[in-house]
Order: sequence, then structure tokens, then C-alpha cells
Amino acid sequence: MARTGSRPARVEDVHDLALSMPHVTVYPGTENRPAYQVGGKSFVFFRNPRPDAFDPDTGGRYDDVIVFWVPSEGDKLAMVQDESSPFFTTPHFEGHLSVLVRASRLGEVSYDELAEVVQEAWLSRASARRSAAWLEEHFPDSRQGSSAR
Repeated sequence: MARTGSRPARVEDVHDLALSMPHVTVYPGTENRPAYQVGGKSFVFFRNPRPDAFDPDTGGRYDDVIVFWVPSEGDKLAMVQDESSPFFTTPHFEGHLSVLVRASRLGEVSYDELAEVVQEAWLSRASARRSAAWLEEHFPDSRQGSSAR
């Protein structure tokens, strides 16, 4: 896959990056909101509007939320505690190793940053064998942990 550097990320990139990971199955979900899975475990999905993710000014439910799994609570906190970050969480996801982002704010993240988020999501849900094989292929000089970072 060609790298596109620091250009702003787009919704299409989420689909392309998720599909570029090995052993991925796509479930169409409801209302054409797919879930991307590896080994039967979701790592990225497009969420239906829910009462916990809403516009504070209008009260309207966000209809463009994308969920990404993360490797650890520390990774999650690093992503959601930065006020300038488009990533967030809701009380519904407390204790759940995932972060949310609105599709309308994806442009605040670079393509490369999004690629890392998708890769980390996949690595956090793939089997140890699949993760190790992917890491060996993409980071052959690094024999540390299960993180691409």
C-alpha cells in the first residue's frame, strides 16, 4: 500500500487501512455501518447513533462515530485526555479498551497517524501468532512486545 504521509485522514482511509490488514472479515452491520474483525474480534467499527455520544449544544446523537480498539488503558488515556485530540470516550466505554472519533473530525488526524491507530487496533485483537507474524514482516529489526510503536 502506498504511504500518503501527513495529509489529513479521510473516512475512506479507515476502510482501506482496515482492509489492508491480514485475515480481516467485514461484517456489514446495520445501516451500512461495517465492522472489521480479525479472528472473530472487532477492531474497528462504525457505530450506530447512541444516546451516550451526542452534540452538547443540540442534544442530537452523533451519527458518524467510529470505534477503534486500543492496546491498553494507558494508550486510551493518552488519546482522549488531550483536549485538542479528536479522539474521545463516553461513560458507556468506561473500562473498555477503545476510543471513538467522529468521521467529521478525522481530518484532524494525519493519514500516518490513522494508519498507526488502525494497526494498533488490529494488533490488540489479533491472535499472538498473527500479531507476531505481522510485526516480523513490518518491523523485522524490532523484537519487542506487540506494539508497532
